[in-house]
Amino acid sequence: MAASLKKADIYKDMTMRHTKDTKKVLVENTAVEATALAAEIFKTTICEAVDARGECALALAGGTTPHALYQQLAETAASGEVPWESVEVYFGDERDVPHDNVESNYLMIQRNLLDHVPVQPGKVHPMPADAEDLATAADQYEKMIRANVVSGTDGLPQFDLVLLGMGGDGHTASLFAGTDAVDQTDKLVKACFVPVLGRSRMTLTFPLINAARNVLLLVTGADKAEAVAKLLSEDPAARQDLPAGHIDPKGNFIVVLDAPAARVTRPRTELD
Repeated sequence: MAASLKKADIYKDMTMRHTKDTKKVLVENTAVEATALAAEIFKTTICEAVDARGECALALAGGTTPHALYQQLAETAASGEVPWESVEVYFGDERDVPHDNVESNYLMIQRNLLDHVPVQPGKVHPMPADAEDLATAADQYEKMIRANVVSGTDGLPQFDLVLLGMGGDGHTASLFAGTDAVDQTDKLVKACFVPVLGRSRMTLTFPLINAARNVLLLVTGADKAEAVAKLLSEDPAARQDLPAGHIDPKGNFIVVLDAPAARVTRPRTELD
């Protein structure tokens, strides 16, 4: 296995603000640069988890932002620096469509990443979000996670890395404002109807997300700037106004932004 990448090298010369001991906010000028930084953090986390425990459990994000990240990871797979054969893949959320549907998060991730890296097929666990009984399917997915992912001291399964994005409305995974999934405390995987979308989703909930050793949130684009400002506000009330404000992992929380996404949060001179 290739030697683990060093986080010190990743963070070198990057714009960083510590909002608390376990939260790091990294800002790059462009979406391309932010994606490249996120890819290095992603690879480093896999290497360190495999070095420490012999395996790495990931929960991957769907949506549009991670496309380029997955493509970058796929392009570097041949280098052998990432021990993909020791990676177990789970999904942060899924739409209520079959896995071969163009709207499926699984299909997007398969085409952009999984088809190009040597992850063992038996270690890829898509969400059955097209099940007729979605609530039961969510319960079964939770049971599978509990059975396969090693728990932390609090008894919750502990992913080595949860990758997230964020919408302009502040949703993350399929945790949308106004749904009971946001405030869920008992279920680790939840099926919910999302009124703003007019359809159902399956999603990991915050207790499981926040149990992770590392949460990586990648946000790009000026349309996310207002939500980013709330997310990084020192005012707890402002953070609680949006679903992503409930991200509060016990482990590391790394937020990677491009300059347009960070424009409301920080003075322009700090991004030059």
